[in-house]
This record gives sequence, C-alpha cells and structure tokens, in this order.
Amino acid sequence: MVQSLATAYHLAKLAVLGALVTVAPQGGRELPPIISGRQDMLPVVSRVDAPAGTEALGVQWVSVAVPGLGVMLAAVARPEGVGPFPALLILHGSHGFASQYVKLAQSIARGGVLGVAACWFKGGRGAGSRFITPIACPEAPPIADASSPAALRAVNALVQAVRHLPDVRSDRVALFGHSRGGGASLNYVLPGATAVRAVVLNSAGYPAELATRVTAINVPFLMLHGVTNSPADGGSAFSSVQMARDFEAALRRAGKRVEAAYYQEGGHNSLFTTETQYDDEVRRITAFLRRYLFD
Repeated sequence: MVQSLATAYHLAKLAVLGALVTVAPQGGRELPPIISGRQDMLPVVSRVDAPAGTEALGVQWVSVAVPGLGVMLAAVARPEGVGPFPALLILHGSHGFASQYVKLAQSIARGGVLGVAACWFKGGRGAGSRFITPIACPEAPPIADASSPAALRAVNALVQAVRHLPDVRSDRVALFGHSRGGGASLNYVLPGATAVRAVVLNSAGYPAELATRVTAINVPFLMLHGVTNSPADGGSAFSSVQMARDFEAALRRAGKRVEAAYYQEGGHNSLFTTETQYDDEVRRITAFLRRYLFD
C-alpha cells in the first residue's frame, strides 16, 4: 500500500511538471508513460541492468532515450535516508564515460545529494583516456562540440530526466562537468534561463569569447582547475590555467557568484589520479552544493 501511494505521488508529480518519463523497475513491469507536452522533446527513462563489468559498483542504472538523438546510460547513486533529495548531474570529458564518474556520484551521495553520472556521448578519445576505466554506452549520441546544438540537446534531456526521477527535488538540480563535459555545462547555462541551480566546472575549457557572454548567467559557479593543466594529459589550449583565471575574473567583474580552487600540482585529469585532490574536490563540491541546493 505504501509503495502504491509513493508511486502514485511520483506519477502525479511528473504529470504536473509536464514530462514524458517512463520509469521501469529493475526486473519488474514497466510503468505506463506519463505523456504531456511535446513528446519529441522529452526523454523516456527506464531502469536497466548494470553494464558488463559494473555489477559490483552498487548503483542503480537507467537509460535515457530521446527520439532522434540516442539512448544515454546513467548511474544513479542515492543518499541514505528519506527523499526527495537535491541532485547533481555529472558529465564526463572527451575520454568518455567511466567508472571514475560513478565513484564520484557515490561520493557526492554520501553528502546527501543524489548523484547521477551520465554517458552523454559514446566512445572517447584523447590523451586522457589512460586515466579512466571506460564503460561502454554504444547507443548514446556521437561525440559533439561542447557548444553544438547536439551537445546542448543531450545535456537538456539529461537534466530533464534527472529532475523527474523519483526522490529528486526538481527545483534543486546542479551540473558537474569535467573537460568537454564542463564546456557543455557552461554553454548550457550561458543563455541565462536554465533548469539547474548551480554548476561545478572541473578542468573545463574557457575560450576567450565566453567571457563576453557572462552577463546573462544567473547561477553560481564552482571552478576546480589544475595549475599544470596541459594537452599532454588530455587538456587543450583553452583549458590552460590562465584561461581559467581569465574566465573567473570576467565572472567577478560582472558581479556573478563564483568560487574557485587551483591545484598547484594538478593536471587536467588529476581528479582521477591524485587521492588528495579528489578528496579536496569532493569536500568543496559538497559544501558548495549545500549552500545552493539545500533550504
């Protein structure tokens, strides 16, 4: 009876918020879709089995299907306790989706925020590939430029899917992006209107032209960046520490909310290779999210 009431509550919530979201219980009957609004613009979310080799990670897996775009895989790490919870959507870099992002989602969940690590494009490339353990998601969209319509459509679909997951507070969702994922997160919020409340950028690229567009931004940023960030370990000219500092300065000149931490010995992928930096980033992210996602 309790489960039925909870299901009814979540279905009513989805209908009111105007989503088309199908959530299928693992190993059980698929719930009927909630159909409202434009069906070609909204995702269908289903529970799926863990990808091969990830069974021991201890998270729930879902697929996010978008007509004309693809099927994106996501790991959901739920905090202890009773929801609904604020949530953080985690977007991987050019090296591709990996178990390290699932681990990050789990670390975030221990701080009371539901973590969702999503595969927003299939495959991966670049020097950073050697730092991760990849998880295949062959039905996801192909890799795209972080500012492209395809990338922004993928990010928006994932944001909407996370907002309408059971146990998520739809008005308390934040974005985390590493490298190319940081670029996609940044471009997603640059127009100003956004469905997320805060953004965390890790080793993102900051082309100079972005600094001219910050006046429309209305969300707080946490910037995490290595001082030795370079193409040798997966970065680019746009992810140099000077580019990051210049973008931070542009945000501050525009009166925007921004926090930043620069790691003196950190490279482009040190989040995944240096335990002390990982622990410090998780601590900073958790504190940042508590300031902007909790009442």
